[in-house]
Amino acid sequence: MLAFLLQVSYYLLAFVFSAVLLTVAILLYKTKPYPNITRHKDEKFYLDPKSIKTVEFPSLDDSPTLELSVIVPAYNEEKRLPAMLDECMAFLEEKSSKHSDFTYEVIIVSDGSNDATVAVGLKYSKQYGAEKIRVLELVENRGKGGAVRLGILSARGRQLLFADADGATKFADYDKLAEALSSLAPEWRQDGIAIGSRAHLEDESIATRSFLRTILMHGFHTLVYIFAVRTIRDTQCGFKLFTRATARKLFNSLHVQRWAFDVELLYLAERLKLPMSEVAVRWTEIDGSKLSPFWSWLQMGIDLFMIWLRYMVGAWRIAANQKKEN
Repeated sequence: MLAFLLQVSYYLLAFVFSAVLLTVAILLYKTKPYPNITRHKDEKFYLDPKSIKTVEFPSLDDSPTLELSVIVPAYNEEKRLPAMLDECMAFLEEKSSKHSDFTYEVIIVSDGSNDATVAVGLKYSKQYGAEKIRVLELVENRGKGGAVRLGILSARGRQLLFADADGATKFADYDKLAEALSSLAPEWRQDGIAIGSRAHLEDESIATRSFLRTILMHGFHTLVYIFAVRTIRDTQCGFKLFTRATARKLFNSLHVQRWAFDVELLYLAERLKLPMSEVAVRWTEIDGSKLSPFWSWLQMGIDLFMIWLRYMVGAWRIAANQKKEN
């Protein structure tokens, strides 16, 4: 009997080992090591609604000409976007009127929207001018990570902030992030990330969440810690500020285009040993989320494991490291 059990165990281990080897071989064969960033011709231009002319976006590789670029990814956000833009623009206009050296732009990235998101963005662009608000209209849906990346690659700022279109984070908390970033990286050629965080609200959120959502939240945080990010408690808050140098490193290396892209960004930052600071922000849950808690968190859990596995076996590599070696 013992001999039989040992034989079964041997075959089981051999099967598992073979399956792991086969998975690794498939990943190495099928996966491109560096991101293939595609951009359609029409996505390289924005419309100036006052002159009715299309103008080419600048490149992240150019030298910066503004202090701050705000990237707002938006998929079918015609209802929630106006309130966010009103708060954002009121803050930025007041700040620029008080500080003459503070210049900014807002880039609204419509991620293949099929509602009036683009029309809403162009209305604000016409009101404030295309120097301050531009609309990047993606011809097909990329996912939030893909939309943020293309917005970042089109930006002019020394600092680059991406902010969710729902306006859940108080925009005035940009000042707290900017202060934290300045302490990490006094100028744009240096590396640094200031990460908006809701971790301080966790106890309050547990009190108002259902038992299932609380279990899913803790499970997701555990998976993030095991497979990806160890030093940041809240990886998913849509309010993160980068220096231009850091944005170049991370967004040219980013593979994930959907919801788990935040985790890959911070995983890359830890791998590259970039300075990071987690900053408490004010946050309010806004109705209209397109995520189904169970299925979206299950998908993100799978994505987390695949991020870890692909980097571990060398199927994915970091573009910033490749440039350094060259």
